[in-house]
Amino acid sequence: MSERFDCIVAGGGLAGLTAAYTMAKAGLKVAVIERGTSPGAKNVMGGVLYRQPTELIFPEFWKSAPVERPVAQQSLWVLGKKGALELGVKNPARTAPPYNAFTVLRAKFDKWLGRQVVDAGALIIPETVATDVILENGAIVGVRTDREDGDLYASAVIAADGVYSQIAWKAGLRREWRPDQVSLAVKEVIALPAERIEDRFHLSDGAGATIELVGDATMGMMGIAFIYTNKDSLSVGVGVMLADLVKHRRNPNDVLENLKAHKVIQPLLAGGVVREYVAHMIPEGGYESIPKLFANGLLVAGDAAQLVNSFHREGSNLAMHSGRLAAETIIEAAKRGDFSATALSRYRDRLDDSFVMKDMKQYAGIGSYLEHRPHYFGVYPDLVNDVLFEFFAIDSIPKREKLRIMFRKALESRSLFGMLRDGVGLIMRLLLKSV
Repeated sequence: MSERFDCIVAGGGLAGLTAAYTMAKAGLKVAVIERGTSPGAKNVMGGVLYRQPTELIFPEFWKSAPVERPVAQQSLWVLGKKGALELGVKNPARTAPPYNAFTVLRAKFDKWLGRQVVDAGALIIPETVATDVILENGAIVGVRTDREDGDLYASAVIAADGVYSQIAWKAGLRREWRPDQVSLAVKEVIALPAERIEDRFHLSDGAGATIELVGDATMGMMGIAFIYTNKDSLSVGVGVMLADLVKHRRNPNDVLENLKAHKVIQPLLAGGVVREYVAHMIPEGGYESIPKLFANGLLVAGDAAQLVNSFHREGSNLAMHSGRLAAETIIEAAKRGDFSATALSRYRDRLDDSFVMKDMKQYAGIGSYLEHRPHYFGVYPDLVNDVLFEFFAIDSIPKREKLRIMFRKALESRSLFGMLRDGVGLIMRLLLKSV
């Protein structure tokens, strides 16, 4: 192909499509390289999309986009081997504008997003992989693809091709990730009738729920599981740090099956039929693992830039926001005719001024902190469940003696000093900036 573009976007996920849409709306000539048959065919996430960040790019998108359910209930379950501690918020007001979040299925949503990109004037090239960058005089001026005679040229390139970005790697911006910097997530979409979903999750007509689970949900390993309600299906999955899977010699599918078989979870899924199974690598290195995000003619966005806030399970809105900021930087560069690294460094400045990098900084170090304290995932979930089981058991034991029993149970799992140190340490990590 001899056609030249203002910008080539490698990757048709949320970051790449948002970048392409923003640039095309500004009149730039843009091409998106997507390895799937269409946007969404290969894209994976848990399935929650937040309204406000998305509306900054696509106002009132929810009126036409194929969203599943507005989220009215959000819960965190601390799963022990025998039971679960449930912490959650229910707000029926979330089922009407202004919504907070929606559950989505990426195969549907990204296809809709791709249509918005094409309608804005961008070109999507499906079933194509960007394999390398094209260099001229020290600047990136295009990409090589796996198609015959498939070189594409542009004034700039945005690498939005996922955690193992080939473009960022070939440009020398990305190193090989360590097993403690990525997690492996597996997910099933389980079909269930809408009325059964609403009955089991205590939902009003059309409302949705999200449940995040820690503890036995990941068999005591560092990670998180989730159950999200769609219109007539459930998204059920687990994500576990690759380092823990290797260390404990666990298969992620076995972790998912363990979750589904748990006595607390099983009734929620009973009678469901698995319609889809997907796996996906997720960047978990946090602020410290963010690579250099710009070079002569190149910007890096989304998962390729390690922009995932694992503590808040945020990836989609960070991807879209980084894609928009990358696009705005390219638009500015096009006006000046300057695509040098100095000009494109404004992208990092934009990120630093936004909630994206401020939140990434806020939780810097939290991953490595938890990694070296496996009892948060392996000890405390059972401890909390056992103690509370005793607390709520009404019998003839005097309450003073009951408290002694609860205290002894706690000390069997963790020393008093250890619990105090863990509690204070985690609070300090969450409340104080690490960088």
